[in-house]
Amino acid sequence: MPLMNTSTDYGTIAKWFHWTTALLFLAAYCSVYYRQWFTESGTPENLTALHLHLSVGISIAVIVILRIIWRVTNQQPKLEPAAKLSHLAAHVGHFALYAIMIIAPLTGYLGTGVNTEFFFLFDIPKFEDTYIFQSLIQNGLGLSFEVFEKPIDFIHKEILGKWLIWILIVGHAGAALYHHYIKKDRTLLKMTSGK
Repeated sequence: MPLMNTSTDYGTIAKWFHWTTALLFLAAYCSVYYRQWFTESGTPENLTALHLHLSVGISIAVIVILRIIWRVTNQQPKLEPAAKLSHLAAHVGHFALYAIMIIAPLTGYLGTGVNTEFFFLFDIPKFEDTYIFQSLIQNGLGLSFEVFEKPIDFIHKEILGKWLIWILIVGHAGAALYHHYIKKDRTLLKMTSGK
């Protein structure tokens, strides 16, 4: 299996980015739902789940940056023959997924009121303690972190986390399964075994 993409298949690196991103999103949801459903606020278990969620979110951000660099520097496999509207839907869907993969970690970091203990190895300062926040948001716009955090948290938790990410993930997986089982083309195979 080649490392680079070809005109017919994704390479090993693109597949690794794709499936690692999927697993990281799953881990982010597992940690945040575990925290909400099975722990009490302020307990060590609650804080551990929070720091796992934050660590995974930062990992997603790093992987997505690398993934975008890889995508723009490699050829993309040709789309399967289909109507122009289907190709347009595929492009819009991929653009939306990339936008979510950028916006979700960014809003998560911007709206977090604690330092991130990155997988309990080292601390990443919260946005409130950064020069950017203090100079642009606090001094420039005159906003406290509490005021700044509310709309950011609403976007991250209510719009993205509860609805939009799930809709896009289900749509993406559903489209892949539709191509595989209904259209019986190679769309899903390009990102899996290739056979």
